[in-house]
Amino acid sequence: MIHFNQEKLDNLNNIYKINLINSCSGYKPANLIATVSKNGIENVAIFSSVVHIGSNPPLLGFVVRPSGEVPRNTYTNIKETGFYTINHVFESITDGAHHTSARYDESISEFDVTNLEAEYKKEITTPFVKGSPVQMQMQYVTEYYIKENNTTLVLGKIVDLYVNDEIIDKDGYLNLARANVATVTGLDGYSIPKLKNRKGYQRPKANILIKKKC
Repeated sequence: MIHFNQEKLDNLNNIYKINLINSCSGYKPANLIATVSKNGIENVAIFSSVVHIGSNPPLLGFVVRPSGEVPRNTYTNIKETGFYTINHVFESITDGAHHTSARYDESISEFDVTNLEAEYKKEITTPFVKGSPVQMQMQYVTEYYIKENNTTLVLGKIVDLYVNDEIIDKDGYLNLARANVATVTGLDGYSIPKLKNRKGYQRPKANILIKKKC
């Protein structure tokens, strides 16, 4: 097993270090966040930092990189309109989804340069990604600046949730494997995981001898 101590990490080649640290946290969700500008221009971009914050209220968060480095059209549109959608990436759109990481000018919609298609629901003005098995309309709630690396954690509330009926079990569990939902490792590694089993809610074992360290 290779050991990277602090000194070795600090002296790694920059690209090698980026790939190493971005992939060492394991599989991450692959989500497309879609927005529309105040001028009506659609935007869609891939994010691997979407995280569950809580169920009641239903909150999700995602991390935005420093806005001073490059234009952050997703973040700008969210702050201007207050709404965005989160859409799961699935196997057949991974090429288009990954291409949304390219730095296009705000006047160009990623929907126009990929195989991704925008989809609109009744009375919702923000686009969804057509075909995505899980689509969420989000309302901006708040944000938290992370000074340690100059990023921002954006929190949003799920206000509309659309799920393909074939992936939802009787208890509400979403079996994403049935829809070939993708995950990301590092910055560019896509996998299509399969569900092995569900373990169920765990309770303490009764009448057992707890091992104690001497």
